[in-house]
Amino acid sequence: MAKPKLSYFDSASSRGEECRLAFVVAGVDFEDNRLSSSDWSAFKPETPFGALPVLELEGKPMVSQSNAILMHIGRRHGLLAEDEWEATRLHSLMDACEDLRHAVTGTFDIQDATELQRRRQELTEAQIRPWGAQMERQIVGPFAGGESISVADIKLFVMLRWFKKGVLDHVPADVLNGLPKLETLFQRVQNHPRVVAWYAR
Repeated sequence: MAKPKLSYFDSASSRGEECRLAFVVAGVDFEDNRLSSSDWSAFKPETPFGALPVLELEGKPMVSQSNAILMHIGRRHGLLAEDEWEATRLHSLMDACEDLRHAVTGTFDIQDATELQRRRQELTEAQIRPWGAQMERQIVGPFAGGESISVADIKLFVMLRWFKKGVLDHVPADVLNGLPKLETLFQRVQNHPRVVAWYAR
């Protein structure tokens, strides 16, 4: 059977990286199809919703939406709780990540420097910090669902790494500091042997 094919931009971030890491942690060999801007222009009309990532399996229609892809990987490869209600709860954490991601990316088109600073500072206090506190309460520990790593942990790891890098102007890199459960989760995923090997390539 052909390997699953995951297509995303040639970037070690965001939704595509979450899906890559899910395959990596699951120990699944997959085709890591990384697209340039010119590749994307040609490929975009073939995708279900004109967005990446997309997953292709032999004999199946192409699927997009990162959380749908993550849930598939989780169910099929042991990175999701077997209990249906707990799996739903973990899915809700992933959706909460997307809500925050949309809120942040909604500021990307602001051209005026003063307005950008105002909006980002407002976003920090009104959405990012409260999101962190709310997420902290949802984590059982050491991972979101307890002792076993799941696709929800992988998504949270990628989100947290985004903030920790300090690449968002006017959003401090330590914006989510002081949340011990989130920090433990981040460190556990970062130090997972397969994640370490992936980034050491």
